[in-house]
Amino acid sequence: MTFLQRHAYSIGSAIATALWPFFPRRRKISVENLLKCKITSSHSEARKIAKKAWCHLAGHIAEALFVPSVVTKENWREHLDFSAFCEEGIKVLLYSPQTPIILVSSHHGVWEAATNILSFARPMIAIARTMNNRFVSSWMKNHHFRGSITIIDKNRGFTPQVIREWEKNSSALTILVDQHANKGELLQFLGRPAKTVTSAARLAVRTGYPVVVGSFLRNGPYNYKLMGREPLVFSRQDDVLKVAQILNDRLGECIRECPEQYLWSHRRWRND
Repeated sequence: MTFLQRHAYSIGSAIATALWPFFPRRRKISVENLLKCKITSSHSEARKIAKKAWCHLAGHIAEALFVPSVVTKENWREHLDFSAFCEEGIKVLLYSPQTPIILVSSHHGVWEAATNILSFARPMIAIARTMNNRFVSSWMKNHHFRGSITIIDKNRGFTPQVIREWEKNSSALTILVDQHANKGELLQFLGRPAKTVTSAARLAVRTGYPVVVGSFLRNGPYNYKLMGREPLVFSRQDDVLKVAQILNDRLGECIRECPEQYLWSHRRWRND
């Protein structure tokens, strides 16, 4: 690896450390979120976790830029640690290419890198905000995402065409469900009321396809640990809101295991 590739995370983290004092509002939001979610009862410990999480965000983004040139179709398995992931989850996620799945995650760990790496195992459809700048968007498409990845604008939603592509290609439909949703349902997330997107739950109930809930955590340079429990399968008889709450609870378990890699600085909770 080149110097930049090897030290991308450290460089990003160092820049974030230098900028941390200039973002008092984000510091305040982070510390309040950590305390209210009872990650810790200590204000000083909350400040430490908040800073680590802030630096991890920058480090992850910097490292993710180099993932396509370091992690390849030939070596991607060498970069994953399956020790904290259940056997059935590994089977569904990586070795069941004939079955469409729903992959539910959050802004925890290395979500950007995960999409790239998993695309070597099966086609990926990621719901995300597309870049407004067409040059950045073009660069992301041609250089950042190397595997079989389709990015769907979150404002476009799950059109019939998207659903057909998902089922036809047996893709992993990836949804980050921890963003505030003005039109979402008020559910519990990490013990606090939060407006929640229910699209993953609705699709799970409607289709009956397996739902894998979890996170990809960073162990070290270009080494990532999969975290999650057994896949979930729902039926049309299941209540959508109850299903969405189960997904929130599963994500909360992962976040509490490693709070230093969660995006505490965003305004997830606006209803308490």
